[in-house]
Amino acid sequence: MGRITIKSHGEIEKMRLAGRIVRDVLALCEASAKEGMMGQELDDIARRYIVAQGAAPSFLNYEGFPKSICLSVNSQVVHGIPGKTRFKRGDLVSVDVGAVINGYHGDAARSFFIGGAPNEEAARLVRVTKECFFEGVKRAVAGNHVADIASAIENHAHRNGFSVVEKLVGHGIGRAMHEPPEVPNFTHPLMGKGPKLIPGMALAIEPMINAGGLDVEVGANGWTVSTVDGSLSAHYENTIVVTDGEPIILTL
Repeated sequence: MGRITIKSHGEIEKMRLAGRIVRDVLALCEASAKEGMMGQELDDIARRYIVAQGAAPSFLNYEGFPKSICLSVNSQVVHGIPGKTRFKRGDLVSVDVGAVINGYHGDAARSFFIGGAPNEEAARLVRVTKECFFEGVKRAVAGNHVADIASAIENHAHRNGFSVVEKLVGHGIGRAMHEPPEVPNFTHPLMGKGPKLIPGMALAIEPMINAGGLDVEVGANGWTVSTVDGSLSAHYENTIVVTDGEPIILTL
């Protein structure tokens, strides 16, 4: 993938601004999403907000992606394309947003329900997915390795009876939307420990957790990834920076 870049204090401050915009647009999306609304309407709200802040949507036209947010519903894991489908009560909605300003990106995702969770197991999936991120970020400290983050996420998901998507991973971030290193949410003996974490590394840590099996497939549009068994999937992501102490979470 190339060389891992270490961010200076000035670069981290620029990323902090991008992260703040991403945080706020995610909150706006969650507050705005209502039963009967089309996904395209939510995309419009997000795009207008990002542009009003003097930023640009990182995802729009990225490798041909046609929208400003990724909008994945129910069994869709990631990379859903907002369109004319309307939200229904109880839908599990995952919104992934990127914004770039002053040449630096922020990236984060949240999962939430339209009108409340349909049942306790669905609510537990979203809660545990968020917990997986925070278990992982506890290990995102200088001297540890990428695999320490992955192991913490994987273990928490499995302890709670959920599976971890293995065909998609988190990533480094900065001047480019996707930079080295890859940040998996799972471990494998052949993968080793991965890169050592050092201060100034910026990472997008993003557990993608399924209620059923881990197998996923890409849909006919070439983008939307869904669970093969039709089970629900949740996504929680933040952009973080490794420091000499606790990591900085730029999108909270």
